[in-house]
Amino acid sequence: MSIKLKRVYDPPTPDDGQRFLADRLWPRGLKKEEAHLAGWLRELAPSDELRRWFGHEASHWAEFQRRYRAELETPEKERLLRQLAEKAQAGTVTLVFAARDSEHNNALVLKETLERR
Repeated sequence: MSIKLKRVYDPPTPDDGQRFLADRLWPRGLKKEEAHLAGWLRELAPSDELRRWFGHEASHWAEFQRRYRAELETPEKERLLRQLAEKAQAGTVTLVFAARDSEHNNALVLKETLERR
């Protein structure tokens, strides 16, 4: 399984494979055609409530990960995770995100969740 992470504002490269936006909200100032996405994983992104609570505060990171993983354990999200994992097994998948913090964001949790399958 090949899953990469990248900021959505970074230019796409051929080794990105299929690019999927892992955020619930569309990135500010980015046109859809500039993102070069194969899909938008809005349904797999953290809930609005969790996203607002986290606020990209590093001090909330451990609890955010726990809560977000719990959100991903629903049957509907399990189906979507399985589909995404199948794409990653067939070729490279890059999860793109808008956050400036590359060490504390939902795409990282989503990647780790997929890799544990």
